[in-house]
Amino acid sequence: MRATLELESTLTDRYQTTVPGSVRRALRLGKRDKIRYLVQGDGTVVLTRGGAAGEDDPVLAGFLQFLANDLASRPGRVRALDRKLATRIRSLVRGVKVKLDEPLDPRGE
Repeated sequence: MRATLELESTLTDRYQTTVPGSVRRALRLGKRDKIRYLVQGDGTVVLTRGGAAGEDDPVLAGFLQFLANDLASRPGRVRALDRKLATRIRSLVRGVKVKLDEPLDPRGE
C-alpha cells in the first residue's frame, strides 16, 4: 500500500498524543470515538476507526448474521413471549441497574 499522506505527532510525558486533523477527518473520528491499532509482524502499525458495539466481537457478528438469516428464511417460527415467561424475566431483572456507556468491571467479566 502506497502512502498518500505522511504525518507525525508527538507523545507527551504521559504517552498521549493528538491525532492530526487530517487523520481525524479521513477516519471520520469525533470526540470519544475509538481507534483500532493493528500491529503487524514487521512493526508496521495500521490505524483504523474502531468499531461500534458488536463490531469488536466476531462471534457476536456471526451470531447476529445467523439470526438474520434464520428470520428471513423461516419467519413463521417467530412467536411472542408468553405472559408467564415475560413476567418471570421481569422479576429476574427487577432492580438491576445497567449503565450501557460504562466499561465492564474486569472482576465481573
